[in-house]
Amino acid sequence: MKLKVRILGLSAGRKPVVILNEDDAREIGVRGSSRVEISYGNKKIVGIVNLSKSLVKKGEIGFSEEVERRLKVKENESIEVNEAPFPVSVEYIREKLRGRRLSKEKIYQIVKDVVKGNLSEIEITGFVVALHSYGLSLEEAANLSLAMVKTGEVLKLDRKYILDKHSIGGAFGDKTSIILVPIIASLGYTIPKTSSRAITSAAGTADKVEVLTNVELELEEMKRVVEKTNGCLIWGGALHLAPADDIFIQVEYPLGIDPLLFPSIMSKKKAVGATHLVIDIPTGRGTKVKTIGDATLLAKDFIELGRMLGIKVNVAITYGEQPIGYTIGPALEAKEALEILMRKKIVDDQLDKVLELAGILLSMVGRKDGKELAYKAWKSGKAEKKLREIIEEQGGNGKIKPEDIPIGRYKLDVYAKEDGKVFWIDSKKLVEIARMAGAPKEKGSGILIYKKIGDKVKKGQKIFSVFAEHENKLDRIEKIVEESRIFGIGKKAEMLISKVKDGFEHKKQFILER
Repeated sequence: MKLKVRILGLSAGRKPVVILNEDDAREIGVRGSSRVEISYGNKKIVGIVNLSKSLVKKGEIGFSEEVERRLKVKENESIEVNEAPFPVSVEYIREKLRGRRLSKEKIYQIVKDVVKGNLSEIEITGFVVALHSYGLSLEEAANLSLAMVKTGEVLKLDRKYILDKHSIGGAFGDKTSIILVPIIASLGYTIPKTSSRAITSAAGTADKVEVLTNVELELEEMKRVVEKTNGCLIWGGALHLAPADDIFIQVEYPLGIDPLLFPSIMSKKKAVGATHLVIDIPTGRGTKVKTIGDATLLAKDFIELGRMLGIKVNVAITYGEQPIGYTIGPALEAKEALEILMRKKIVDDQLDKVLELAGILLSMVGRKDGKELAYKAWKSGKAEKKLREIIEEQGGNGKIKPEDIPIGRYKLDVYAKEDGKVFWIDSKKLVEIARMAGAPKEKGSGILIYKKIGDKVKKGQKIFSVFAEHENKLDRIEKIVEESRIFGIGKKAEMLISKVKDGFEHKKQFILER
């Protein structure tokens, strides 16, 4: 059927969506979410059909920006439109929905169609739900990782060792990457670190680093920075590394499921050429992994998957029952990280975590004194100098000082209601408050903590402060703070943590760290 083109100026999220009038769709023999083959000159593409009575008239076909770019067609030009068969990958998705294991070839075809935009949202959701329901074997996870790498760009560096670090998330206030990357890079090892932005936390690593420098680099820019400085700290979403992962996350997050945790993480490490990788699994109350036993099982799977992908993996199971350091929120965390690297502020738990992870990475490449080497790089100022070099190369001010970082001008101080000792901290509630204050979008918003678990507290003593860029946000927070028990303070450990009454609504917090 011949139809005239209408350029609608609509973005379809990388999918080749076309809009048909319902009468034309019936004549062609297609319905919503079906596919049509579009021919224009010597070009052919398959478009996913949406129907409308008002956006396009009979005899017209509306193009999304994605279709317009691919065909390079102009308004009112005539094109040929016919029914197209469903991609073969749809049948492979049906196989997984029946609980069958998929071969390497079938997985690659599914991922390829996801990246090319040949699958509808419903079909991609069906695949993700099937993985959640029936699980992934390690062989399938390895094949998914390789397919996700193959369908995107890769960073090619001529280095013997390429080191990397990744946390699965759940430890709030964690500034490890900002401190660890310059330590490793200052010792002559390559560490091209890509990080995520916050989804439900108050600050992803990319949000924190963005306070100091530009994090949205293209692949060639990333390569230039790494070749000059040995390291980088950039937002992975600005790159085209394993692009299928970003599409899968859009489905996983609203459903609160995470079946692609392994291939999602490992594909991006493979894409930057990592040879040695340390995985950080924060463990304990308030984290994604509650027990050391569960963390150990997860660690074994990461190690085995790394072996299958040609990446040497070690895993660190770390303490996650309270915020790391004393800050939550992009600007506050960036400032604290800079103060630690400048040796202006000693934050024992944060520094210890960084040195342990750095030591593990260095031991993996044959340095028996890895932790001591990392400590000396920090103590001597080499790591600070390296961070400033990275900041400069990524487009920031390499001479930035902690006092140059703006913090929200409005503040709410919270005081202890009794004498005693801090026995526990509700980290999730602190993060919820930081987000209410405006983090991560409003960089200066967040929380400064004065007391941690084990510290003694006197009644009326300040335990934390909330910072915001807009005063009205503190009004609601003040009420929530008054009604909530965020710090467990008492003269002795209490057996009762909280009461759950009838009518309690459980809200699962799901955090993806990629």
